[in-house]
Order: sequence, then C-alpha cells, then structure tokens
Amino acid sequence: MTDANTRSDSGSDDRAADASYDAIIEASGRHARAWLSGVRERPIPPQASADDIKDRLGRELPEAGEPELEVIARLAEGVEPGLIAIGSPRFYGWVIGGTQPVALGADWLVSAWDQNTGLRAITPGAVAVEELAGEWLLDLLGLPPQSDVGFTTGATMAQFSCMAAARNEVLRRAGWDVEADGLTGGPAIRFIAGEERHGTMDLAARYLGLGAPITVPSDEQGRIRVDELSRALADGEGPAIVALQAGNIHSGAFDDFTGAIAAAHAAGAWVHVDGAFGLWAAASPSLRHLTTGYEAADSWSTDAHKTLNVPYDCGIAIVRDPAAMRRALGMHASYLQATEVGADPHEKAPELSRRARGVPTWAVLRSLGRAGVAQLIDGLAEAARGIADGVGALPGVEVLNDVVFTQVCIALDTDAATEALSERLWNEGEVLAMTSRWQDRAVVRFSVSNWRTDAAEVRRTVDAVARALEALEAERPPVE
Repeated sequence: MTDANTRSDSGSDDRAADASYDAIIEASGRHARAWLSGVRERPIPPQASADDIKDRLGRELPEAGEPELEVIARLAEGVEPGLIAIGSPRFYGWVIGGTQPVALGADWLVSAWDQNTGLRAITPGAVAVEELAGEWLLDLLGLPPQSDVGFTTGATMAQFSCMAAARNEVLRRAGWDVEADGLTGGPAIRFIAGEERHGTMDLAARYLGLGAPITVPSDEQGRIRVDELSRALADGEGPAIVALQAGNIHSGAFDDFTGAIAAAHAAGAWVHVDGAFGLWAAASPSLRHLTTGYEAADSWSTDAHKTLNVPYDCGIAIVRDPAAMRRALGMHASYLQATEVGADPHEKAPELSRRARGVPTWAVLRSLGRAGVAQLIDGLAEAARGIADGVGALPGVEVLNDVVFTQVCIALDTDAATEALSERLWNEGEVLAMTSRWQDRAVVRFSVSNWRTDAAEVRRTVDAVARALEALEAERPPVE
C-alpha cells in the first residue's frame, strides 16, 4: 500500500526527473543557435580532420562519467571545427539542402517524443502526421492518390523500397512467389536503365539481387533515348524493370516520360522514376511540364532533405500499387499489435523501428502551403539560371548543360584548369562547388538546393568564381 506521503515524494522525484532535461535542452539550444547564426558566413569546408576531432574529444573512454552539461559542451565545441557548412546558401557541392526553421523545430519534437513509428495503433499521433504528409505529397506532385508513401532514410532506401516492390510484382506476374521461394530458380529479371542513371539505382539493384543493369544510351543532356529503350526491351523476354530519371545529376534533364513509359508498359515492364530532387518540379506550375507523363509510372522516389529542406534524413518511396509495396516490405508477428493488414508504416519502408522522419515534411508543407512550395522550387531554379548566366559570362568559362532545373555544369579549357578552379573555391571557403566528370570532361557542378540561395547569394557566388579565375590567371606561367 502506498500512502499519501510516499506518493508525494514520488511525484516530487518525477518532477525533478522531468526538470533534469531543462538544463540540457537549454545548453543544447545555445550551441545550436551559435552554429546556425554563423553558418551563412563561416568558411564552408571543415577546418579540422576526423583525427583532429577525435583528439579534441578525447580518445580514451573515461573510467568515471563526465557531468552531462560538460558532455554537451565538449561535443559542441570539439566537433564544430570539423563540421562542413552544408546549410550555407552557397553550398553547391552536392544536392544537399539546408534546414528550414520550422522543419528543425519539428525534428526536435520528433526526438523529444521518441516515437517508434512502425505501428499505427501504437503511435497514432506520429503516424497521423506522416499519413497527412504522404497524402499532401501525392496531391502536390500529381501522383495517383491511392499510392502508398513510405518515409525512408534517403533516396537509396527509397529506390530500394520501390525496386523491392517492382521485383516481387514482376515475378508474381510471371508465376513466381519470391516471398516464399527466393530468387534462386526463378525467372531472370531484366533491369534496364539509362547510361546516365544515378549510382543509387545500381546499389538498390545490387541489394535486391538484380545485378548490373542493361544500359541504354542517353542523349547529350543525359536523357534516356526512347528508341534505344524500345530496342533493349525487344531484345529480350521475361519480367523487366525500367528505371527512368527526373533530374539528371549533371544537367538536371528529365527523361521523356510519355514515350519511355509507353514503350516499357507495352513490353509488360514495371517503370520506376528516380526523382531524388527532380520530382519536386511537378509542384511548380511553371516547371511541371518537365514531368509530363510521369504519373503513368508504377513507382517514384525522392528526398525531402534535398529540395524541401528538412533535416537529414528523409527519403520518400511512392508505389502506385499498395499491395505490391506491402508484400515486399511488410512483416507480421503475433507480438505486433497491428491495426489491420496494410495500415502500418513498417509495411512501406525497410525498417520496423524508425523515428517519425515524415513529421518535418508535414511541418514544411503546412508552413509553406501549395503556393509556398511552388515558390521554393521556382526560386531554386531561378538561382541556378542566375549562376549559369553570371558564371557563363566570365572569361574562359563554358556552361555545358541546358539549365532547365537546378543543376549547372561548367568547364574551363582543360581538365586541369577546371579542377584547379574547384580547389581554389574550396580553399577560399565562400563557395563550395565540387568537380565531377560529365561528357568525358572534368566539370565543376553547382547543385542549387538551399532555400536561402537568393539573388544576393547568386551575386556572391559569381563574384567568388571571378576571384578564383583571376587568381588562377595570375598564377599561370607567362608565355614565352
């Protein structure tokens, strides 16, 4: 029997335990504000190596624990020199967005709530938010409303989720039960993709036992050639999966979805659209034409932590046929209190245990609304065009791609000069744009992904490239 005094003491202990979070949250918030307030102007590259950071943090596990506030201070101050300013509006190195404030706040709530968002009946609050986010995404992107939406770690697992549904479904149509019998002895699947596909398509296929793709030639902007796709489909028989692309990583180009999907479906193939950043073009009335016909595909993948600018990580897998997705990814056990078959988030993503990563997506969509999302997408594309126009007017610079969305590739007269430009920008630290290879040339690629990259940041970017070019010219040996 517990008396009133005991209950009072217990309540006091509970309140003290609850208050123990206060100092940690306050200290963490101070460090977070210091980082966020400086991220726009700090040098973008990290200023210390991983080994340096390990030295700063202390390499040996202590025998006695350290006070919690000291741990937070050690972490924030020790790691800071090794952080790359991904949130800078002049970070163009990869397709990596910044973090919108409302998304950060929502993400902190996700961590505080600490919901394992796998079962609808057990964590209905977090699941309801994710379901709304998924429904809004389908509406914004003009995709079939009955589709299933799964929230994954990123585009790699989104590709995996969609391709798992594709693999199992095309085998089911061929009379093979891969869930029961595995792949051994079953019909071979032809996985067909353009030669300029993103590497995560190959990775997902490898995870799923599909092997390397049958490669179809692309045109000068990286778009799959529909005539060659038709030829590849006609050259074989049996189950097939075709991967198309919304947003080439170098040019930003979009495949001819109307022609390619028609050819693939005529051959009985499943069509997946990799739209890690490009799928968002469909949310803009002025850019939606780039995705014309893509709604006829069978699955689509994208990221919210890129274009939508939510914190890492948040990928999105979308499958037209919910049953195909759930057969491939779901599991059932007596100890899991499932609401009903097919209603739980764990049937739409590879993880049974995961955080509610779709909540920040809901927060951004709610904050921006339909018009705000379109304005965000348009702003990124406008900034890319501004960089292309400004940098392309500088002496010796060639813009290699048609700037249709958010990617800009430039080159100088030699590969060595192009690579030197990227290195100069890295060392100066105000702009980060990384080298790659495209069309058999070294290129410097500007991927515009940050919600704060406005006209002023575009001007700063062009000025930084101009300074780098002048410095390289000054270092060039005189011609004798």
